[in-house]
Amino acid sequence: MDAGDAQNQIKQMISFIANEAQEKAKEIEKKGEEEFTIEVHRLITDQQKKIRAGYEKKVKQIETQYAIAKSMAINKQRLEKIKARQDVMQGIAGDVKTRLVSQAGSAEFITKLIVQGLLMLLEKEVTVRCRKEDAAQVQGCLGVAAGQYAQIIQKETGQALSVSLKLDSANLPPGRAGADGATCLGGVMLLCQGGRISIDNTIDSRLSLVMEQAKPNIRALLFPEK
Repeated sequence: MDAGDAQNQIKQMISFIANEAQEKAKEIEKKGEEEFTIEVHRLITDQQKKIRAGYEKKVKQIETQYAIAKSMAINKQRLEKIKARQDVMQGIAGDVKTRLVSQAGSAEFITKLIVQGLLMLLEKEVTVRCRKEDAAQVQGCLGVAAGQYAQIIQKETGQALSVSLKLDSANLPPGRAGADGATCLGGVMLLCQGGRISIDNTIDSRLSLVMEQAKPNIRALLFPEK
């Protein structure tokens, strides 16, 4: 092989190597671009997921805050409604109390309270306790009450049953508007068996009982359900 042929072969080899290098470089560049594109897409996707997750979390936080605020508003409204209804009920109780107090001093009213208590006790000896300021009035009703009691027993059972009434030396607390401690608006308390058995027929007790029993009906009339 002469020098010219050797030179040509060297050139061909150089050309082949250069072509191979260029093709390899292109493959590497193409692969790098593909990997870059994939990585960019991955990063974008990850960021989108993070943004979406953050948005959803924020939405849930807002929804939770709204639900809490709504619940608090509903509870506040319910409490205000309950308070308003209680105020109305207390107002009714106050009006009834005023009317009862105006009647508490009448002999007829006191006599009825004593007779009612006697019919619940059915005892031969009963002590009647009242406020100090009502003592004279109550004392004057004892005989009438005992007579009415005997008449009712005779009429209802055909039996003759009398009762001995006496005024208790102890007194119920006086009625003092706005005062602290125990107070009594009037009425009587009946005791027997050495004080072991008692019937509370005071205005306070009767009013409390009636208001409790009538509360559902009063509420139904004043606050009908829609």
